[in-house]
Amino acid sequence: MAEALLKGMLAAKLYSPEDIYLVEPNSLRRQHMESKYGLQLCENHQDFWDICNIAILAVKPQIMGKVIEAAKPYVTNDHIIISIAAGLPISFYEKMLGSNGHKIIRVMPNTPALILEGTSAISCNGNVSDTELKRAECIFNAVGISVLLDETYLDAATGLSGSGPAYVFTFIEALIDAGIKVGLTRYTAETMAVQTVLGAAKLMQKEKKHPAVLRSMVTSPGGTSIAAHHFLEKKGFSGILMDAVEIAVNRSKELGNQ
Repeated sequence: MAEALLKGMLAAKLYSPEDIYLVEPNSLRRQHMESKYGLQLCENHQDFWDICNIAILAVKPQIMGKVIEAAKPYVTNDHIIISIAAGLPISFYEKMLGSNGHKIIRVMPNTPALILEGTSAISCNGNVSDTELKRAECIFNAVGISVLLDETYLDAATGLSGSGPAYVFTFIEALIDAGIKVGLTRYTAETMAVQTVLGAAKLMQKEKKHPAVLRSMVTSPGGTSIAAHHFLEKKGFSGILMDAVEIAVNRSKELGNQ
């Protein structure tokens, strides 16, 4: 995700490689990022926090505590801290830093940011000014779209859009396997499945109509689509998906309580 954000910022010309500093413990990953993007490398937290006024914490929630503990001596109230770790509330960072005076922005992006088609939910504490929040929006808009939300809705956004690509990939995989089952080659099934999902999403985005209305355009009386839709409804397709999102939301809440 860090690399996706980096690609977006550079493509949008928000920052130049000379403006971006990286702390990366993995030597191979560090060399890759430096050679591919020309970033500036920092050997330690002190150098990083002394130089940068915006810090994007792109690490897993399970190790965020160690990262904050190492950074704590060097973080000031002037820094803008942006975290993309799932589940961890703003209060977690305030507690770890020993103060509620820090500027904390919490973001839940998703993996389509890798191709600049991401969806990011953003919230912040009261120390972040409108101008500073706008800077964060610009970063995440460079890799797709962003939505400002009260923090109470961040777990819901995590379950819907943060984990959402996984549901879509599972759906596409099932369509591909179904195509193979009825006799199509894997290449043909994959090509048709991917384009079908992409085309349907773009159609809904352009037409701005309720999905039921768009579905009715495909569903003719006594036809193939209504037969398939009836079967999906009997098997609880919609309910299963709703349950999956809710499970992901609850897991996000659990991560925040660990």
